[in-house]
Amino acid sequence: MSDTAARSTRTGWSRRVLAVVGVALAAVALLVEPVARRELSDDRTVDLGLLQLKLAYNSGVAFSVGDQLPAWIVLAGTATITLGVGIYAWRTVPTSSLVAVVGFSAIVAGAAANVIDRAVDGKVTDYFHTGWWPTFNLADTYLTCGVVLLIAALLWESTHAPADPTPAKESST
Repeated sequence: MSDTAARSTRTGWSRRVLAVVGVALAAVALLVEPVARRELSDDRTVDLGLLQLKLAYNSGVAFSVGDQLPAWIVLAGTATITLGVGIYAWRTVPTSSLVAVVGFSAIVAGAAANVIDRAVDGKVTDYFHTGWWPTFNLADTYLTCGVVLLIAALLWESTHAPADPTPAKESST
């Protein structure tokens, strides 16, 4: 297989994984949100030990930063950042490991699911509550896990990459 054909196959494969995993994860997060709203309304809480299911809404971004801003500014800002990360991921995954591709997929899926949720009513639905950490949702766990996977992939690649993939030239003396 030629170098160009191999790159084309790798590009198609990695971008398909990015898209399929990203869409699947975002769909799951978006399907869970209305269930959480319905089942946890009226201040209902489900105790799962270290974690409780408890409904909360966040009109800001991470840790409610910007919650005093108009909803359209927060939506525009998060949508722009999500689009930028999505474009970066799309361009980067052809040269990334599978772990990095899945990490990018989780990041884009989590960000997109939160943007879509925010577009509905100007706030994000949160439902995982610990008591010692701000309440969060499934999309937030995708973001966190995606960042961890991406960092792990980058660290792995940086410590296991060949020092110089080009063969050394022999001197003719």
